[in-house]
Amino acid sequence: MIPLQKQCHCGDIMSIKLRTVIYSGKVEIGNVPIYSCQACQRSEVIPQVKPDLTGLIAQLGSTPEKQSFLFNECNEWADLLVEAKEQKRRISESEVEALTEHRVNALLDLYLLAQSLQDKNWIKDLSKRLEQLSRSKQTT
Repeated sequence: MIPLQKQCHCGDIMSIKLRTVIYSGKVEIGNVPIYSCQACQRSEVIPQVKPDLTGLIAQLGSTPEKQSFLFNECNEWADLLVEAKEQKRRISESEVEALTEHRVNALLDLYLLAQSLQDKNWIKDLSKRLEQLSRSKQTT
């Protein structure tokens, strides 16, 4: 499980927030999970979602058009945080863990259906989504 808080270099606590990341001054990527420190204003993208964020940025190229995305539409863990935030004012680890377990079970059910239909594109998409959630179980 990704910890919802961690120690900042300044000694204070960094908490998970959903923020908008601006790429190349033109592209807004909303709902990106980051650790943020209120004391020193330091922030960093959560390591487990970095591969998906950098993949999205790579697809945009070095001179992207002006546009905006919601990161939770391409990352399952970010989507869980958005869902948890909508249900409660404060995101707790137990809430996120329960949502993660429920989401994994739902995705596995869909995976079995996709396999029975032999839908290779759907299977690939579901595998990617399950892999994103499995990264949330890893700690850094």
